[in-house]
Amino acid sequence: MLQIAFIRENQEKVIKALAKRNIDAKSVVEEVVQLDENRRATQVELDNTLSESNKLSKDIGELMKAGEKSKAAILKEKTVSLKEKSKELGEKADALAAELTDKLYTLPNLPADIVPEGKTPDDNLNVFEEGDIPVLHEGAQPHWELVKKYDIIDFELGVKIAGAGFPVYKGKGARLQRALINYFLDKNTAAGYNEVQVPHLVNEASGYGTGQLPDKEGQMYHSTIDDLYLIPTAEVPVTNLFRDVLLTEAELPVLYTAYTPCFRREAGSYGAHVRGLNRLHQFDKVEIVRVEHPDKSYEALDGMVEHVKDILKELKLPYRVLRLCGGDMGFTSALTYDFEVFSTAQDRWLEISSVSNFETFQANRLKLRFKDKDGKNQLAHTLNGSSLALPRVLAGILENYQTPEGIVIPEVLRPYCGFDIIN
Repeated sequence: MLQIAFIRENQEKVIKALAKRNIDAKSVVEEVVQLDENRRATQVELDNTLSESNKLSKDIGELMKAGEKSKAAILKEKTVSLKEKSKELGEKADALAAELTDKLYTLPNLPADIVPEGKTPDDNLNVFEEGDIPVLHEGAQPHWELVKKYDIIDFELGVKIAGAGFPVYKGKGARLQRALINYFLDKNTAAGYNEVQVPHLVNEASGYGTGQLPDKEGQMYHSTIDDLYLIPTAEVPVTNLFRDVLLTEAELPVLYTAYTPCFRREAGSYGAHVRGLNRLHQFDKVEIVRVEHPDKSYEALDGMVEHVKDILKELKLPYRVLRLCGGDMGFTSALTYDFEVFSTAQDRWLEISSVSNFETFQANRLKLRFKDKDGKNQLAHTLNGSSLALPRVLAGILENYQTPEGIVIPEVLRPYCGFDIIN
């Protein structure tokens, strides 16, 4: 959530920055500023009323001590009126504050200066590409055919149990999935990330804290009886570990990693581009989350990008890194790099990771602060990245490593799998 003080003092800057997201925010910004002015004016009136009421209460006490009961009675009548007025003003101030917060929730984060202009994924900037695209043998197949051939993932069985988008992993498919999870976690912990296991359901406050609510409410599975949400990413519970937390500057940075299943409704998704593992309602992901000093968050973001690069180098998958344009960025992000792996059998790039800096946007919602060296409380910066999302990484391995004899396991994964080939 953007800070109201920043909006109030930088209205034109906010409007111009959100225009990079192709949003005309002029009317909303003006409404937010007006609501804030009304709220502050009401609060001043409330404070003055309470101050006057407190003064009268002291005067009444002094009059009573002096035996001037009739004068005290007159002042008591006035305090009754002031109490009624303060109650009304308090309710008005609360209502204005709630309305202001609701309006602020509708404004996305401001893009960083280096975010490119653009409206669609076609406008994203390719900033890095590495790895040779393999030449496959004649008769090479996409992963949804390979998993049937080797009986390692059953999409139809998942439909019977739950519905489309909930695959069942079998035999070497399940073992390869588990190997990837363990490999990713080991890479992350070796890089200094502290592993945590977190709940797979979160409350409404957690959804608002990281910005999934109200922006992506329609994409989240909601258990209405308990008012809990199935997590769309480990980012939500891991980052919310720091909701309402005041850190010391010496405690920064904080680095966490977690494996969780993720649940997304993906309403309206259909077509060949979402076939097989390309788009699922339930999938596994290993996440990295950082809480950083504002002066060091972009250096940390670069480090996270290099970390994901290193994993893909070891997997020997051809990949590229995109800097997302304003029109393709997530609601909460100030800057995002997407990683895509090339699927040779599908002849297309598949997104397998997003690494983002949210600056103070999430921290403002979370009330996540740190005490600086001068003893002042400041909002921290939060960052997160997929390290990695499994379905499309798995699809890339199955397709790019296929041979006439079977699917060769990447060398780095063999100690985790216990086998060298799926045949």
